[in-house]
Amino acid sequence: MAPLNLYTPHEVLLQTALRAKEKRLFLNLSQKSLSDRSGVSFGVIKKFEKTGKISLESLLKLAFVLEALNEFADVFSPKTLESYSSLDQLLKRKSRRRGRK
Repeated sequence: MAPLNLYTPHEVLLQTALRAKEKRLFLNLSQKSLSDRSGVSFGVIKKFEKTGKISLESLLKLAFVLEALNEFADVFSPKTLESYSSLDQLLKRKSRRRGRK
């Protein structure tokens, strides 16, 4: 699979929806039972699986039921230590308190 940054946001939406549907079917859940377990309406799940469009809160509820919530914990995590070329570079790293623009 290609790195995710080569995809458009729309392609990521569709891939996420497809993977969620595959996981739902793997767990032998119908859209209705996923709706009942997650608290996300049946219509939202149906639309999500077709278009990829869903609110973040609803997506996280589905991920919880589909046993995939932990994958979201690293979405905006900072670089790993391996990405720094030296200890000096790591020590000079400052955490931003606000944006400039």
